[in-house]
Order: sequence, then structure tokens, then C-alpha cells
Amino acid sequence: PVVAVLPNTAPSANQPLGYTVATSGGGLYRFDTSQGTVTALPSMVGQHLNSPIVGAASNFGGYYLVAADGGVFALGGVPFLGSMGGQKLNAPIVGIALGFPATPGTPSGYYLVAADGGVFTFGGIPFYGSMGGQRLNAPIVGVATTGPIVPNTPGYWLVASDGGVFSFG
Repeated sequence: PVVAVLPNTAPSANQPLGYTVATSGGGLYRFDTSQGTVTALPSMVGQHLNSPIVGAASNFGGYYLVAADGGVFALGGVPFLGSMGGQKLNAPIVGIALGFPATPGTPSGYYLVAADGGVFTFGGIPFYGSMGGQRLNAPIVGVATTGPIVPNTPGYWLVASDGGVFSFG
């Protein structure tokens, strides 16, 4: 099954107009909507995964995949910054989002979010809080960052399956 769809944000010879989908088995497939073609990208297909892939994020032609057990896979030249793989988690990981530094010129990174609202940061990005340990009416199912959308206001949102949104930053 498809677990994430990512826009090709910088159309070029390396990243054509369209989108890329990630599958629970670790596949990455780029759809070029201008040419009507599909290209399989370097991925985790054929590799043993301890848990299914549940989310993906892209950065300058590279990709991060995250599995439910917190394992992170960096593909296409993006740096591996750490993971929760092999760590005891209170709830499975459900998503990943790229983080942007609070101070320009510092390293970026990524956030992992768990179904209980726990947030884990990797790289040079700040932690703004989480819903871990709080009573939730429904599990968290995703995370999004403000990034360049809201300049000079870094942060992230967690969204629950009932539509609840929690804002941090």
C-alpha cells in the first residue's frame, strides 16, 4: 500500500514535474506527469524490514523513509541523522517531517511522531513539545512542519485521526 505522496518540488532533469509515492514495503516510485512515465527509485524494496514503512519525506532529491518501529532510512544522498530503531517506544511511529532550523545557517533535521503524540527530533532542529503522556481522544496519525511556509516561525503540527490538531513552536 502507498503510505506517502511527495511533490517533486524542484522540477529538473533529476526531479521532473510530478510526484513520488512511498509504499509500506519501502518502495519509492517517481511519477513524471509531463511525460506520463514512472521510475522506480533506489529504495528498501527487497531489504528485510523489521516493521512496515509508515511515512516519507524528501529533501533536494533525497528521501527519508520511516518504519513503525522508528527505523529511518536515508536514500539518495540525504544524511542519516539518527532513528528510534531498536529503542523501546510507547506507541508506533506514524510519520516523519523535515524540520527547519530556528537559526539560519544551522543544520536541518527531521521529526518523527508516534501515535501517542510523542515527538523525536534529529539533526539541528529544536524540540517544541509533544502530546506524549497526555490523554488523547484519538491517536496521532501525522505531522507537518511550518518550514518555509511561515518564515521566521519554525514549528510543527500533530494531527489526530479525529481531526484534532496540536500546534508547537
